[in-house]
Amino acid sequence: MRRHLLLASAALLLSSAFAMAQAEEPEVDCDNAMTQADMNICARRDYEEADKALNVAYRKATAAAQTMDADARGMGEQYVGAVNALKSAQRAWIGYRDGQCELAGFEARGGSMEPLLVFGCLADLTRKRTEELKAVYEQEN
Repeated sequence: MRRHLLLASAALLLSSAFAMAQAEEPEVDCDNAMTQADMNICARRDYEEADKALNVAYRKATAAAQTMDADARGMGEQYVGAVNALKSAQRAWIGYRDGQCELAGFEARGGSMEPLLVFGCLADLTRKRTEELKAVYEQEN
């Protein structure tokens, strides 16, 4: 019993230390990043920013697809399915993005530059997908 308590305490301590380490990310001037570690941090931040924009665009595209489906219901159920098509396309795109960016990382596999390549790829493809999603809801206006 005492051993289980000790293991649970150790696990809690490690998870707390990990959370604190993430929260205490060093200040990095991404306009002047010089070290590989700083460039990796900046690339991750860039991807996170692109991902936030993608999520906004996806929500708007979903709303536009729902409107398309609602408008099409009067013509018959065979014209409804924009929401399902969008979801299917997004799932397929995520698989493509993840595989393509994993491949991009192989240029520096195991090296300190690998995260920079992967996050750079993620940010680039995410921005491109955001523009594709914008086209879905901007055509509705």
